[in-house]
Amino acid sequence: MSNITFRQLRVFGEVARRLSFVRAAEALHLTPPAVTTQIKELESGIGLPLFYRRGRVVSLTTAGEYFLVYARRLAATLKDAEDAMARLRKVETGILQVGLVSTAKYFVPRLLARFCEQHPGVEVRLQVTGNRAQLVALLNGGEIDLAAMGRPPRELATRSEVFAAHPLVFVAPPGHALLGREQLGAGDLAETPFIVRELGSGTRKAMEDFFTSHGARPRIVMEMSSNETIKQAVITGLGISFLSLHTLGLELRSGLLKVLDVEGSPVMKTWNIVHLPARVLSPAAEAFRYEVLENAETYLRAHDSDLLGPCAGAAPRRLKPKKTAPSIRKKTR
Repeated sequence: MSNITFRQLRVFGEVARRLSFVRAAEALHLTPPAVTTQIKELESGIGLPLFYRRGRVVSLTTAGEYFLVYARRLAATLKDAEDAMARLRKVETGILQVGLVSTAKYFVPRLLARFCEQHPGVEVRLQVTGNRAQLVALLNGGEIDLAAMGRPPRELATRSEVFAAHPLVFVAPPGHALLGREQLGAGDLAETPFIVRELGSGTRKAMEDFFTSHGARPRIVMEMSSNETIKQAVITGLGISFLSLHTLGLELRSGLLKVLDVEGSPVMKTWNIVHLPARVLSPAAEAFRYEVLENAETYLRAHDSDLLGPCAGAAPRRLKPKKTAPSIRKKTR
């Protein structure tokens, strides 16, 4: 195994993540034959097959599953070394790996775009996960530097910092019978069909906590893992829902959806920027962390404060004091 290269490990990691030689080749900007060659050389060096191949179906062998654990450790260690060297050079280059839950995709890319304008030498890799568990796995595996999420993981030692308030609201289509009523209680919603996020999502847990605290239970008729699909279902009149205000800007401003005036809403949660304290953040990651902590709340308040309708008075105060910005720019003489 002494002849194994980091390039082979990177190719192996991409194929294992995507379970596709073609998609791995696209992600690595290589040709499929080049990926196949790298995997064959790696398997030859190890002396064991790492993948089962049945036509286009690819899966890890037992040896491949074990080797993936060590490959990820090696990749994380190499990334730590690169970040440490970047800190010593103090240059504004490198790779920034950010992961986020699907609800955060409605605003984090805008923060990243602003960051890239200010730091053009940084290459950004963004991963949007279907649920919280997948994001925690990416963080634990060292595949991302920073995670934007609601509830910080309890199953993992992390440093979590609140960067903005996160309002969640009840929404209905125009003309719904509940829209004409003020200060609805949780009991008033109990017999109305609900279209909700899947179990395990932060939005779903916040909704369940709300109803539990009010001694009521929603009548769930559909579960979906996509905010966009839920919004379309509500628009067509299939039910009402409970969603993050950050996901609703277009529909509320165009009148396709309306916020219900429910007592105790908006339900206020928080957004957190999370990383592993055991890993040293690169200069790029440290700078983006500061960007989020310093500016995300101001952006979200300006973008969403007009959407709350009858709940507008519930907008929260600023959550935190300003922090001192780290510098990743090259020193000038």
